Amino acid sequence: MTSKIEFIFDFGSPNAYLAHKAIVPMAARLGAELDIIPCLLGGIFKETGNQAPMISLAKIKGKLDYDRLEFARFLKKHNITGFKFNPHFPVNTVMLMRGAVAAKMDGDLDRYVEAGLKLMWEEGQKMDDPEIFVKALTDAGIDGAHIAARIQESDVKAKLFENTAAAVARGAFGMPTFFVDGEMYFGKERLAQIEEQISSGK
Repeated sequence: MTSKIEFIFDFGSPNAYLAHKAIVPMAARLGAELDIIPCLLGGIFKETGNQAPMISLAKIKGKLDYDRLEFARFLKKHNITGFKFNPHFPVNTVMLMRGAVAAKMDGDLDRYVEAGLKLMWEEGQKMDDPEIFVKALTDAGIDGAHIAARIQESDVKAKLFENTAAAVARGAFGMPTFFVDGEMYFGKERLAQIEEQISSGK
């Protein structure tokens, strides 16, 4: 039986960028199905009372410094060389995430996610600016005008809201969150546990 990895995903999380870099080859190696589910991280935070680590950990002595250390270790372990912190952070990702919903409906999510992550976390584009949004996607090989039109459609908007509410109902409180055969894992540091679960089930 093929295992399924559900990835609760928002472009606005740098840790989601890192997790995506690692989990795509991992899923391929394990023969697992990877299902990326576009959700709004801001909506998840609002519904769960959570906050971004930069805010929630700011008053804990040493915690943010340690998080930066773990971030650097992850980059090194997975040989991720293109990452650059987006100078416009935090970026409102509603357009990007509606675009991901539309791309998934159109059967082109993988290509869209690869492009969007590169634009956000390698090129440092301001992806909440409508003009930059269209041009940057187009330059990346995605039909930016088509996506810009699709994100105004009611079914796309409704699906993103539905995905976000469903993720919260299942227990998600941040990103990256994964469900493997129904069991939840939070954080990029849990990838080894995910691999263990899938491997042990074979």
